Amino acid sequence: MDIEGKNIRERIINNVSEGVMLISFEGTINYINPAGLTILGLKKEQVVDKKVATVFFDNPQNIEFVQTLIEAAYDQKKTHSSIIPYCKKDAIHPFRVVTSYLTGEDGSYVGVIIVFSDLSEQAELKDALKSMEKIKKLNEQLELRNKLISETFGRFLSDDIVDNLLNSPDGIQPGGNKKELTMLMSDLRGFTAMSERMDAEDLISMLNHYLGEMTEVIQKYNGTIIEFIGDGILAIFGAPVWTKKHAENAVAAALEMQSRMVSVNAWNEKKHYPVLAMGIGLNTGEVIVGNLGSEKRMKYGVVGSNVNLCGRIESYTVGGQVLISPSTRKKIKAKLDIEKEMTVYPKGANGEIVLSHITGIGDPYNIYAEMKDDIMQTLEVPIPVRFRMIEEKHGKEKIYYGGISAESRSGAILDTNLVLEIYDNIQIDAGGKLFCKVMEKLESGYKLLFTSIPSGYAVWLRTSRLDKV
Repeated sequence: MDIEGKNIRERIINNVSEGVMLISFEGTINYINPAGLTILGLKKEQVVDKKVATVFFDNPQNIEFVQTLIEAAYDQKKTHSSIIPYCKKDAIHPFRVVTSYLTGEDGSYVGVIIVFSDLSEQAELKDALKSMEKIKKLNEQLELRNKLISETFGRFLSDDIVDNLLNSPDGIQPGGNKKELTMLMSDLRGFTAMSERMDAEDLISMLNHYLGEMTEVIQKYNGTIIEFIGDGILAIFGAPVWTKKHAENAVAAALEMQSRMVSVNAWNEKKHYPVLAMGIGLNTGEVIVGNLGSEKRMKYGVVGSNVNLCGRIESYTVGGQVLISPSTRKKIKAKLDIEKEMTVYPKGANGEIVLSHITGIGDPYNIYAEMKDDIMQTLEVPIPVRFRMIEEKHGKEKIYYGGISAESRSGAILDTNLVLEIYDNIQIDAGGKLFCKVMEKLESGYKLLFTSIPSGYAVWLRTSRLDKV
């Protein structure tokens, strides 16, 4: 019998007595089987293609049921198994709810599987014979449910998740503990300015594709994504599944994420989207990790000063760069290719920190970033410009003046009387808002690296150079 056949799968789903729902990570109910509609006391048109909040939030007595669905979509790591009250026709029914995650052929999560049943009838069993009959039927349904999960959805789920579903999955319990982990933070350079120029639909399409590619890489190296912060990613290595190679795995993931940006930008170019550049910071240290929050609202998260330091390290990066802290470097036994080291004084740290710009990691990973030459061309006559200092991504009102004496595809030399600090961020009026980071103090001025280039920059540069001839 062709268990994998579509008709067989549909028959299994449609004939189980337990309810089965598929929910997207945006909270939309994409599918529910007939038994599920009966158990919930709802009609198909009230449920399918509707938001969870729209379907269930009108009854405050069902908040625990709704919260379970939302947490499953939010955590994207924890499976759930619990007995939850559900109000139907002004009567409270005990529901058993089990959640897991649906994955695509590439292994990435694409949705949430909810399997639920009404346990009210079990409380109504009056005698041993009826109990035996009910137990027999429940066992049959359990076997059918297990067959549904393991054979119908087996190719979408990892073996660990299937085993947890079929056995006794743990419910969510608040609490955390201290662990030494490696944190990874990534961010797209100039994304805020980019988002102001793009159509919302195109922006979301580009961002979702980028985040999907990065998620695949992080999971490949056993990383756990804690959250997406707009275009930024916070991931940890070493939890919930511990490995002593968490620092090496994190560096390997970061380098492969940078390599994956080549294909991401190739896809963007076909869609006529902007070219993206990403910076990644890594830090290793003791943090508190676990289910943080309350019984009503919680998430799997991580907190501590070492998480904050990771964010500070990421803020020093430029596009295509991976910077790691001394604590991360100390934990790595594999050979590292280090392009350069830089001394920084991040807020909240005790004194200076020497960061390492990593471009490769040896056995057993053997991942190396491609370094491209970027030659500065000296201009015959400097181009006068005005610029603003950027503090925490918000421009100051005060305007300063200087001149661009050399330029390349990704940077420039700025001559100015204003004293700038390494890693200062500035915004130059150059065919739009040209965002830059100060990288080096030279005799001829300050070497800048572009972090966001406006669409009018090329025309501005060409016109400005002609005007000076």
